[in-house]
Amino acid sequence: MLVIGLSGGVASGKSTVATLFAAHGVPILDTDLIARELVAPGQSALAEIANHFGPKALNPDGTLNRPWLRQCIFTDANARQTLETILHPRIRAEVEKRLQALQRQAPPPTYALVVIPLLVETGAYDGLLDRVLVVDLPENLQLQRLMTRDGVEEPLARAMLAAQASRKARLARADEVIDNQGTPQALVEQVERLHRFYSGVAA
Repeated sequence: MLVIGLSGGVASGKSTVATLFAAHGVPILDTDLIARELVAPGQSALAEIANHFGPKALNPDGTLNRPWLRQCIFTDANARQTLETILHPRIRAEVEKRLQALQRQAPPPTYALVVIPLLVETGAYDGLLDRVLVVDLPENLQLQRLMTRDGVEEPLARAMLAAQASRKARLARADEVIDNQGTPQALVEQVERLHRFYSGVAA
């Protein structure tokens, strides 16, 4: 089973691309969704986050205070590194477990897609992926989409972009690139071409 890492900057359209691949029957492992499961109440990662960041990291109902933590990690590099140290080893272990479960299916899928927003930044998935697919768009368009999608002010949006790898670094890591500055139909066509390509490579 071929393993493809899907990455791209914040608000680049990774989720949309993953949904289009899923429509072709491709299994999708989304590390953001896995991370949400790992910080649910009762999980060890949530306890560790609360222990390090203090009571403000939790809402009154005991769930993670995401807006507060996001503001914290995108304005403090040390805080961001601490959070990554808590989460990334747990996320990778869960991804490996789920990939192994897919491999045991009869027959296993031709290929699987692992959505990893911080693929370039962490290096945590080296050795796990066969190819890397990057969703790309110009940074000014990325900034506009981020502000619209998340309803954040420009200073925080710029801080969020600055906290990630540069566009150049992501493209340097890519085996394939999807250009997401065009129409929805152009995106569909690019995914269809890549689905045929990955299926062929796996075969």
